[in-house]
Amino acid sequence: MQVADNMAVSIHYTLTNDEGEVLDSSIDDEALVYLQGSGNIISGLENALIGKVVGDKFKVRLDPEDAYGELMDDMIEVISREMFEGIDNVEVGMQFHADVSSGTGVVTVVSIDGDNITIDGNHPLAGQALTFDVEVIDVRAATEEEASHGHIHGENCHH
Repeated sequence: MQVADNMAVSIHYTLTNDEGEVLDSSIDDEALVYLQGSGNIISGLENALIGKVVGDKFKVRLDPEDAYGELMDDMIEVISREMFEGIDNVEVGMQFHADVSSGTGVVTVVSIDGDNITIDGNHPLAGQALTFDVEVIDVRAATEEEASHGHIHGENCHH
């Protein structure tokens, strides 16, 4: 069976940046299972998987626009420490859910200068070219329920 829309696809992957640093991997862990064509994974990887079959192994390098997007300066903002009411110790690297231009998202504290705290709403991998080393583990037709819900159901799904 080939990877196509409305197929449940299981892959193992190792993600690296252009310096060869491993950023993430499913090796020695559970495979990533997603619904092809539903935007469950980044577009460049989803497109690279079209037509693949169980056992296929490949590497694909994605430019930022096909991965987590370009860095957007308007997603970086300096806000007052007062915005962190109830949080005694704000530190660089902390992440918070916040209202951002596209709705609710995650922001990361990137610098602190007295009462001025710089937050970044970009994905941590935005602006980076990424390379995926992939092996297709399983391909099956999604159930009607999975297709209608837009994601794969498994033991940790709570519908």
